[in-house]
Amino acid sequence: MDVLSLIGLVLAFVAIVGGNFLEGGHISALLNGPAALIVLGGTLGAVLLQTPIAVFMRAMSIGRWIFVPPRIDLARGILLVTAWSNTARKEGLLGLEPVAETEPDPYARKGLQLLVDGVEPEVIRSVLEVDLYTQESRDLRAARVYESMGGYSPTIGIIGAVMGLIHVMGNLADPGQLGRGIAVAFVATIYGVAFANLLVLPVGNKLKSVVQRQTAYREMLLEGVLSIAEGENPRSIEMKLQGFMD
Repeated sequence: MDVLSLIGLVLAFVAIVGGNFLEGGHISALLNGPAALIVLGGTLGAVLLQTPIAVFMRAMSIGRWIFVPPRIDLARGILLVTAWSNTARKEGLLGLEPVAETEPDPYARKGLQLLVDGVEPEVIRSVLEVDLYTQESRDLRAARVYESMGGYSPTIGIIGAVMGLIHVMGNLADPGQLGRGIAVAFVATIYGVAFANLLVLPVGNKLKSVVQRQTAYREMLLEGVLSIAEGENPRSIEMKLQGFMD
């Protein structure tokens, strides 16, 4: 569980609601069903219009990474690669076959299998780089779905506010309702701006940072597998991979 993300989310909304309360406002003034429907429904509709369904579903799938990110331990990865290189040095590349069969990471397992099959280093690099860039591109496109939401929602909030003002202007015969009507109309703007800047834009940026860290881990594995294929000394491999550490 990423506690920092949870604290940030709670703090952001507590600050908004708390500031409204300190100014003498009431929580009921910020609750408006039609405004929420306009902003959330309009934003979702716009994103669905521009996004392929596979990318949208991937975006929803990786949304959990905000609070439960995948474990990416570069130090542990370096130890794994060093252990593989020691095994290859002592038993030959075929000694890595039992390791490949039990390796849970699909990317690492493919690299190990290529080593066991005796594939040339240039071919190993080509195969693993295709996987690396494909996975990175897929997840970055998914993260940008949230950024798209952040781009649309403030504008749709303004549309909701204008629609509310049109409704108010149609009731000018009752001046007593003007103040309340205008206040309710601008709730849509608050929803649009808050949804963008307190939720979906931070989510998109957080997901991109997770994807970039995953890519760095896979690049480290790629370099390690290539070094093993080229017969480098395990100690030299470990020192080389230390350069991937933060």
